Amino acid sequence: MTSKRYSARTLDANALKSFAHPLRLRIYELLDEHGPSTATRLAALLGQNTGATSYHLRELARHGMIEVVAGMGRGKEKYWRITPGGYSYGDQPVDPEAAGALEFLLDDLIRQRSAELARWREVADRAPAEWYQVSGFARRSLRLTPEETGRMRDEVLEVLERYRAVSDGRAESLGPEDVAGSAADAEGSAQAPGGAEGRVAADDRRDAETAQAGGAGDSVARGVRPGSLGEEGGATGGAGSVQSAAELERSGETAVGHVIVHFDVLPIGAVQEG
Repeated sequence: MTSKRYSARTLDANALKSFAHPLRLRIYELLDEHGPSTATRLAALLGQNTGATSYHLRELARHGMIEVVAGMGRGKEKYWRITPGGYSYGDQPVDPEAAGALEFLLDDLIRQRSAELARWREVADRAPAEWYQVSGFARRSLRLTPEETGRMRDEVLEVLERYRAVSDGRAESLGPEDVAGSAADAEGSAQAPGGAEGRVAADDRRDAETAQAGGAGDSVARGVRPGSLGEEGGATGGAGSVQSAAELERSGETAVGHVIVHFDVLPIGAVQEG
């Protein structure tokens, strides 16, 4: 099954090998989370010297991962940002070194996702109520064919792509004050999050979480309707498509596999940090 491409660029072997560097990954992660910043600010956040961060920023830019924000900075000062449109890793590389780099990047993706989930669990009770209500954890266990699985994946990615376009457009419209504020926020967030701005009673939230939990341990959702991932049926799975897949499996017409879907909405940036 051919995967659709939903990113502006696919990393080639050289880009994969360059990106698979712990410090470059961390720099990219900080720019992605906090917005444009300078080599000097990033160096302070990472405990590095400016020469090191400048070098790694240039390497990321050489492969199209980041770019200079036009018109920002004074004199030779440069503000860097994530290049809009995202990127994909593409197919499994033939080059053994590139294949090893891809394995490193995928392992780091798992690490980052785990860290973000753990972080949200720690700070969620300090999130403003409106952000808490739109957060969510969801898990679905489905019986689908390869075709149904690919269709579900593509439909979900199409939705995410629409909202990435909104986000990229917002980043494009940043002014000088917005960029400076983003960099300052990044510097301040190096410390453990704290403060109680926008606090909502944790007990009330636990009650809400319990009330919104999905059936039989299949999902735990907060601020997400139990049927929001297609639990009522349709192409994305849920009761309707599970029954259809079971019928297909019994008839022997097509292969059906066990597909696990995780979907998390973690508005970490909405939490006051200090």
